[in-house]
Amino acid sequence: MTPMILPPMILPPMPLPPIDTLLDALVATSLEAGAAILRIRRAGLSVEKKTDHSPVTAADREAEAIITRALNAVAPGVPVVAEEAVSAGRIPQVDDTFFLVDPLDGTREFVKGGNDFTVNIGLVRNGTPSVGVIYVPATGKLYGGSTEEGAWQAVVADGVVSPRVAMRVRRAPEGPIDIVASKSHRTKETDDCIARYEVGRLVSAGSSVKFCVLAAGEADLYPRMGTTMQWDTAAGEAILRAAGGRVVTMDGKPLPYGPGAAAGEGAYRNPWFIATGGMEPLIT
Repeated sequence: MTPMILPPMILPPMPLPPIDTLLDALVATSLEAGAAILRIRRAGLSVEKKTDHSPVTAADREAEAIITRALNAVAPGVPVVAEEAVSAGRIPQVDDTFFLVDPLDGTREFVKGGNDFTVNIGLVRNGTPSVGVIYVPATGKLYGGSTEEGAWQAVVADGVVSPRVAMRVRRAPEGPIDIVASKSHRTKETDDCIARYEVGRLVSAGSSVKFCVLAAGEADLYPRMGTTMQWDTAAGEAILRAAGGRVVTMDGKPLPYGPGAAAGEGAYRNPWFIATGGMEPLIT
């Protein structure tokens, strides 16, 4: 009798851990990745150029390896879409639940010796960022949250995380608004958008910290008319949504997540967007 050859068994991903357990794991992972980033910068950097001419360093790659290993351990089977892996052509298939990782957001600031660089880990469920952690290794600022449990901020000193302080976006002001904009990627279109508002204060910031400024109630609007990728925004949008804000495209729709129509790395490219706290953006 000829033996029957069965196809290989594909196991489904295990259920996600409880949100508070997952957040604790993401915090610990971001701190480990941040420590590696600072250690490599202290030792001296060798900067390379990727195919899109953006810079990449050993710190990007080591931080991503740390994060990927940790996510595979805490959420086995959940796909991890990470910037450097995608850049190298390793793009996993995703379903309705997956992680988006930017191990070192703000590499240009990092290379220049600035402090506005972050570790970004976001979880997308059903097309929406729902859990996020952003860590600023150079300053010790830590932000996190989930759409189920709200947003918070804390400070890391000597590896110890302070008690978490809840964050909430502020109400739309009746007069001039405060706008936060990119430090290294301002475009004419972004400036044209800003010019449509009565601006009280314009703050320049790098990396995903701009989302956290809105979530903490320290500004009202963040317009981005330029190239970003989903790993740049997922963690920040999750935290902003948890604090009561939102992110919309230029036609007022939610920012989409998941592979788009383009092939390769472009599949995760964002359209232009506006992030807001408690106010309605001007959409045309």
